[in-house]
Amino acid sequence: MADVKPTTATAVKANANVQSKKSSNAISWIAPVVCILLGYIIWRFIFGSPDNFEKPDLNSWFWPNHHQLKPNVGLAKMYEGGIIVPILIGSFFIVVTFSIERFLTIKKAMGAGNINEFLRKIQFHLANKEVDKALAECDKQKGSVGNVMKSGLRTYKEMITNSELATEQKVLNIQKSIEESTALELPMLEKNLVFLSTLSSLATLLGLLGTVLGMIKAFSALGEDSGGANAAAQLSIGISEALFNTALGIGTSAVAIIMYNVFTTKIDSLTFGIDESGFTLTQSFASLYK
Repeated sequence: MADVKPTTATAVKANANVQSKKSSNAISWIAPVVCILLGYIIWRFIFGSPDNFEKPDLNSWFWPNHHQLKPNVGLAKMYEGGIIVPILIGSFFIVVTFSIERFLTIKKAMGAGNINEFLRKIQFHLANKEVDKALAECDKQKGSVGNVMKSGLRTYKEMITNSELATEQKVLNIQKSIEESTALELPMLEKNLVFLSTLSSLATLLGLLGTVLGMIKAFSALGEDSGGANAAAQLSIGISEALFNTALGIGTSAVAIIMYNVFTTKIDSLTFGIDESGFTLTQSFASLYK
């Protein structure tokens, strides 16, 4: 029997982006811009509505300097957290947007059925030398593992009738076919995860930046006010407003970390399935068609 090393999906990660088809990824730049704009609109026109303040600033447009919130205005207090707040709100929407996008993409890549059960069916058909039935199973399964397996099975079928190449060369051709197909699938699985990984740390830093700016503003107001009781009240309000930035930053970061880990775990599971599919094909061919 030929000495065959199992095909691994990780072996083609380095050149996957080079070999993969160029595909449109407009969402990677449209979504962040739209989310930041949406964050600003919510902060400026909902939280910062003049109706929420007793002394609204009707002259400024981009960042009105409203004063004295009305009682029971709830989240409108976040408006006074400063200009970092809309960026943090937008960052949260970015995390939600790409979490939904990755969920739909990876769900589609998982295929129609259980991957382990699919591989067992393929092994059964190959053991009985029923390649066409194995190809039919790939059509039912779909997804990344099904696509890679189908590509390898087509080459597998061609190599069965090939009388010019040695067994080792045929197995290498099957491996090459699997690697090329894998190189097309991996970028699709990992695309846009960079937004989640970046915001998992960046959101916290933005929150801390907003808090520091808010504290600077609060202590500046404290220094300008000579009245003790009024100064203490202003400082308390300023600190409360500044901490909204911290809360938004930490919350966004936590959601980004959770979703990133969920998706990377699912991708690892798919990668393992691709590895198994390559190993199944090469070992089956090497043992059945010596």
